[in-house]
Amino acid sequence: MQDEQELRYSRHLLLDEWSEAAQERLLRSHAVVIGAGGLGAPALMYLAAAGVGRITVVDPDTVELSNLQRQVAHTTASVGQPKVESAARALAALNPDAHVITFAQAADEAWLAAHLPGADVVLDCTDAFATRQRINRAAWAAGVPLVSASALRWDGQISVFDPRDAASPCYACLFPPEPAPEETRCALMGVFAPLVGQMGVMQAGEAIRLLAGLTGPAGSAAGHRSLTGVLQMVDGRDGSVTRLRVKRQPGCPVCGGDHPTSQQASA
Repeated sequence: MQDEQELRYSRHLLLDEWSEAAQERLLRSHAVVIGAGGLGAPALMYLAAAGVGRITVVDPDTVELSNLQRQVAHTTASVGQPKVESAARALAALNPDAHVITFAQAADEAWLAAHLPGADVVLDCTDAFATRQRINRAAWAAGVPLVSASALRWDGQISVFDPRDAASPCYACLFPPEPAPEETRCALMGVFAPLVGQMGVMQAGEAIRLLAGLTGPAGSAAGHRSLTGVLQMVDGRDGSVTRLRVKRQPGCPVCGGDHPTSQQASA
């Protein structure tokens, strides 16, 4: 690393488990972030700040005034502009080390098939059930770890689905694609702004630790465990956390898992 990079990332390098090799892994890594809204905005900021070298962000929407209550990568001056362009400017201002690639479109099946293979991690920061299922299928087919989160009203949840791990469930194990539930979105039901930020930052944390080699199927640093096989739920009313152990679902149409979902785990 260059001297300026050593200074920029010095607070990570001071950590016992964090070496220059870990930071260099981040600088060489590629994260795909699907959605630049409430979850994606804070996740993108921390990915870039930590030194993830290549970030692909896809979102078809433009910035609206109602977004600014929680979508912290955007500003009032960005209203009416594509979210991916607004986010890219914020990331460039924060850390010029990050190479940001933008797509102002929906992450449809063709886009996912073209852009997920070869990525190191994908973050699902969307809010539609059908889209989440589509991302899960594509990530599993590409063999790319998926960090998925959601937030609605006062409730948030997050998990990691890692096709490289023989014990990992996929998103469809927890939330079967059929029958599809009634769509619920914060535009209709509201959401507590700091909770959305908290969940997006947690997504970034899971992704960064994975990219740096602190977690994953190859082993982990002492005390570092990912949320693979765990559904973590956060109550924004009081900050409490509940964890559920989850396993592959028999007959899952995506991962073909042969283990049932399991029991509650300690927080």
